[in-house]
Amino acid sequence: MHPCFIIRGADILVTMDDARREIKGGDVLVRDGVIEAVGTLLYDDDAQIVDGRGCVVTPGLVNTHHHLFQTLTRAVPDAQNALLFGWLQKLYPIWAKFTPDHIRVSAMIGLAELAFSGCSLTSDHLYLYPNGSRLEDTIDAANQVGLRLHAMRGAMSIGESDGGLPPDSLVEREADILNDSLRVIDAFHDPNPGAMIRVGVAPCSPFSVSQSLMRDAAILARDKGVMMHTHLAENDEDVAYSLEKFGCRPGQYAQDLGWTGSDVWHAHCVKLDVSEIELFAQTGTGVAHCPCSNCRLGSGIAPVRAMRDAGVPVGLGVDGSASNDASNLVSEARQAMLLQRVMNGADKMSPREALEIATRGGAQVLGRDDVGQIAVGMRADIAIWDVSDIESSGSWDPAALLLAGPTQVKHLFVEGKPVVKDGWLTTLDMARVLQQQSNLVRGLMDA
Repeated sequence: MHPCFIIRGADILVTMDDARREIKGGDVLVRDGVIEAVGTLLYDDDAQIVDGRGCVVTPGLVNTHHHLFQTLTRAVPDAQNALLFGWLQKLYPIWAKFTPDHIRVSAMIGLAELAFSGCSLTSDHLYLYPNGSRLEDTIDAANQVGLRLHAMRGAMSIGESDGGLPPDSLVEREADILNDSLRVIDAFHDPNPGAMIRVGVAPCSPFSVSQSLMRDAAILARDKGVMMHTHLAENDEDVAYSLEKFGCRPGQYAQDLGWTGSDVWHAHCVKLDVSEIELFAQTGTGVAHCPCSNCRLGSGIAPVRAMRDAGVPVGLGVDGSASNDASNLVSEARQAMLLQRVMNGADKMSPREALEIATRGGAQVLGRDDVGQIAVGMRADIAIWDVSDIESSGSWDPAALLLAGPTQVKHLFVEGKPVVKDGWLTTLDMARVLQQQSNLVRGLMDA
């Protein structure tokens, strides 16, 4: 794409800016990956034109929790109807067979699916490294697909022989975890505005790492100025484990170990109580809400309405494809809206609020002030949705995408570059990647 272009004449431009403006016939002028102007009837001699007629334009969506490596293990029969701990125990032996190729190809598939669903920035939580796999296997996939990535260096250190859940073959020595975390931060983390790759630390969960690793990881992260992420309070089993092993609820566990603050976000938080919600609000601790995964594993409905009313930063996450079994972020936003209505009433979450959570809400959770809205000076991460086709037909309010609208984008720009154009991924030979995926899955099934 030419470094300067104008998205012209969108039916509705949903900016998600500080004023939450929605502009009929809206234009966006982009130059060198940055939004230069927003309004109507914009003109620039150097600009190419992207036709916005018949479309709704939104910021690119932001995914705050994923396990991209799981894309090769969707709908595994023995894990289809299991609760969280049983689900993990069925899948750990399969994941133990993964190689760097499995990690890289699964990430490319998951990132491509996210792109088609309007996602321009995703975090990823890679917490196992079998057979020589490394964090850069995922980073390489993101560079190929063209999405922004927050690559979180996950870890497990307590195996079955020490009372943990994962098999011993998938855990690492804690000193090795910290050393490799330092290595990948120094090698790949970009703290600058517009960064395509950022790196953080992410011990997997209270039932797979020690308290000392949690403390040391927090010290390392704050020394390097990077974000921190883990799972917390995902279901009743999770809370019971915390009470039995640590003598406190998950929120207290997190606070005691230094895992609260604006540089921290926790996945799920389905079972936070009123005091924990208040703790997160007071400390600016973020939450990655994963509604489809929480339904899939029977974990419950997270108290998102109460969190947002209290001031907790909340973003959306598709979670791993083995517990979803999809990576469609706009569908995730719809599910989030519907579940809060089931829990609290139809007037308690609008489609616009759910879209806000999926855009600027996710950007806030990930510590990004350069994406998540269409405003002057922001990076040009922009999703264009065709509302002239059957999915939106009959809609009186095309901007209410989560009620009646497409679940795949027409165009997606990341840093002003077209990643999806006319419904096609521009950055990968998808037929080749899908063939690689098929061969790898067949090998896992035959092993």
